[in-house]
Amino acid sequence: MFFFLLNLALTDLGSICTTVPKAMHNSLWDTRTISYSGCAAQLFLFVFFLGTEVFLLTIMCYDRYVSICKPLHYGTLLGSRACAHMAAAAWASGFLNALLHTANTFSLPLCQGNALGQFFCEIPHILKLSCSKSYLREIWLLLFSLCLFLACFVFIVFSYVQIFRAVLRIPSEQGRHKAFSTCLPHLAVLSLFLSTGIFANLKPPSISSPSLDLAVSVLYSVVSPALNPLIFSLRNQELKAALRKLMTLYFQKY
Repeated sequence: MFFFLLNLALTDLGSICTTVPKAMHNSLWDTRTISYSGCAAQLFLFVFFLGTEVFLLTIMCYDRYVSICKPLHYGTLLGSRACAHMAAAAWASGFLNALLHTANTFSLPLCQGNALGQFFCEIPHILKLSCSKSYLREIWLLLFSLCLFLACFVFIVFSYVQIFRAVLRIPSEQGRHKAFSTCLPHLAVLSLFLSTGIFANLKPPSISSPSLDLAVSVLYSVVSPALNPLIFSLRNQELKAALRKLMTLYFQKY
């Protein structure tokens, strides 16, 4: 799990570093421009880290499933070599997915100008600038990626159904609590990631507005990756003790 947490932390760091520095630069220098190559690089990196995170969260779900439902086979099914192969597959799949989307998106002719209604380069906003018939190829590619991520989601749901069934069969309350506590951080990160991402891309047009689009994009591209390390770290007893001490000092002061 710690090996996969390291990989997840790298994707979160990469996702934030892809969008935030340029947004800060534009804010400090009061500009709203990005070069064509810079936009392509930003789109590639963002889709790369986002896709890799989906695959890593799916693998981490499998790790929880094996550790709780098949603990005696954990060393066999999730040895160091198997973990390395699964992590490499996640990074390679994210890279291939990002390469296909970036190459296809930037091969489209832009017929509606070059002004994006977003603080970073994102596929849906670029498609709005392309010709009405030329972006159908990218729509099919997006549907393929959506089906792939939906398969990951179905796998996660099925795995957690099996996990909860196994946990509820544990006779001791302490054992059930310990098993649930190992799953809660992953569930919290997964829920935050999926809810913000789904709402950002599938929200009804009737409630869409530039300010809401900006707020939701910041939520799933910046806030969610920034909170992931904190959520997983809350199981660390030393960190929880330090947070309690900090909160105590804060309330005593104010």
